[in-house]
Amino acid sequence: MGRRGRKRRKGQAFVTAVGVTAVAAVAFFWAAQASPVGPRREGVGVSAPTPGRTARAHGPAKAAVSTDIAHASDRGVRGVNITFDDGPDPVWTPRVLKVLRDNGVKATFCMVGLRARAHPDLVRAVVAAGHRLCDHTVSHDTGIDHKPETYQSHQVLDAVRMITDASGGVRPMYYRAPGGAFTPYSRRIAAAQGMRPLGWNVDSKDFKHSGTGVIVATVEREISNGPTVLFHDAGRDRSQTVAALGEILPWLRQHGYVFGFPVH
Repeated sequence: MGRRGRKRRKGQAFVTAVGVTAVAAVAFFWAAQASPVGPRREGVGVSAPTPGRTARAHGPAKAAVSTDIAHASDRGVRGVNITFDDGPDPVWTPRVLKVLRDNGVKATFCMVGLRARAHPDLVRAVVAAGHRLCDHTVSHDTGIDHKPETYQSHQVLDAVRMITDASGGVRPMYYRAPGGAFTPYSRRIAAAQGMRPLGWNVDSKDFKHSGTGVIVATVEREISNGPTVLFHDAGRDRSQTVAALGEILPWLRQHGYVFGFPVH
């Protein structure tokens, strides 16, 4: 064969070799994408963890909300938020629910995890009536702000699970620290679970058992301080609270207030 024929065959072999190499390179690239070798770093083929997902207590992770302690009402400047702490209680929670129903008022119930677990029927009755749930920790330890972060986490997150289980799947929308003992850490944990930290503007001081008239007068005098009013539906005899509600709720409506929920 002549020199020209030998050159032509060498050129064809080169082209063939280049083609095989290109195909192999493409195959290797796609294989590498499908089956990466070695540790996968965040941001390289792996999505970053969703905030709150690693601290999930129950059910799907919720979008984080503000860590600021809520006081305002979703009904504006004339809105009033009626809230109850420390329940549920088999004697007093049903009576509170009746007064609320008779007056067409919806409220927020800040429940202790152990009590919610002991009385799931009451938790479900609260939800069925259109009221909202609030996490009030597992055991109502008013010294929670002086405890380690692991303890705070247990108190907040285990209560979410207990209340959610008792309710049949409805999660608390708020977190209220016992005695207002919030910490930046507990507020972050709660917010990551979709629970807005919840404060109050008016303390009815019904825990003092000073009489129905004193409770009524306290709320009427202090409602100008802000919309969120604190009562209790457990802990001790709450007959004065129940009686006071029967007077306070109509009085608030007569004075132009409307009932709503805390901002979320």
